[in-house]
Amino acid sequence: MSFNYTIMSTTRSQVIQLYKTLLHLGKDYPTGFEPFRAKLHNAFMRNKDETDPKKIEKQIALGQYIVKEIEALYMLKKYRTLKRRYYEDQ
Repeated sequence: MSFNYTIMSTTRSQVIQLYKTLLHLGKDYPTGFEPFRAKLHNAFMRNKDETDPKKIEKQIALGQYIVKEIEALYMLKKYRTLKRRYYEDQ
């Protein structure tokens, strides 16, 4: 029984950390923070009653993939800004 509780608490902390990370990344999202926050909240609320550990792990993996995609989007935006700033159009 305590083993299952440990797994669930670890999973819960992973979900909370993922939510916080995505919320932080949403501050610079191109469409704005509020629409991003609303979509993020709805996505997490849709899956709040999920109890299957395999499905929960799959959703966490998807969330981590989305974090990487958003970070790549921001890096590309920064690269393009720096390129425009230091190199003239040819």
